Amino acid sequence: MNLELKKTTMKCLVWSVALYAAEMWTLTQTDRRLEAFEMWIWRRMEKIRWLDKVTNEEVLRIVNKDRQILNSIWQRKHRWIGHVLRYGGLLHEIFEGSWQTIAMLHSNGQLKTERDGDTEKGCQKPTVHQKATERN
Repeated sequence: MNLELKKTTMKCLVWSVALYAAEMWTLTQTDRRLEAFEMWIWRRMEKIRWLDKVTNEEVLRIVNKDRQILNSIWQRKHRWIGHVLRYGGLLHEIFEGSWQTIAMLHSNGQLKTERDGDTEKGCQKPTVHQKATERN
């Protein structure tokens, strides 16, 4: 199979599955693992065994690529944040740091409403008796 076709197939099939929801990942210690995964893919594609003593730079030169996996994740993160900030909504307000909105959130992440019975102590759920009297 042609090298360009292998690279295209790998990016379409393997990266799309491996990087699913990468916009939400926190990149700290996983950086090295992701780069190791990328190198494993290139070695596997070119059938280079670990025992062949081929350095990562040589493998990248053989496939005519640079390390790209972390750059693609950062691009996805920036696109996602741009998408969220473009439209109004709860995530936009949280990113902008609107503390009033954050204070209005329940512990499960849903917005409090007037029906929730907000008090200074926090949100109190209405009892069955209160619900029944509200219907009448």
